[in-house]
Amino acid sequence: MRKFTASAFTGTRAWDALDIERIEGATVRLHWTDAPYQWHVNDGPEVFVVLDGVVDMHIRRDGAEELLRLRAGDIFHAEDGDEHFASPDGPARVLVIEKAGSI
Repeated sequence: MRKFTASAFTGTRAWDALDIERIEGATVRLHWTDAPYQWHVNDGPEVFVVLDGVVDMHIRRDGAEELLRLRAGDIFHAEDGDEHFASPDGPARVLVIEKAGSI
């Protein structure tokens, strides 16, 4: 058994991750970041939980770009094939659950 304190985790570069668990082909990872990711499409569903900080989640739906502002406690869910990218507003810590090996 282990206890994780999200606010204490800091990476050495954006999107550094602390692997927490692998469950039946999925990973549970705590990410630290202070820089945007990239537009991408996961090859499976993704659950993205903001634990600390604020993250702007950019999504494309029906060819139009939308912005979802996520604060601590907010959860973003993307289905397989949903195009999106995350851009933190300052340092953020995020719990991501997704298919192992997904980008």
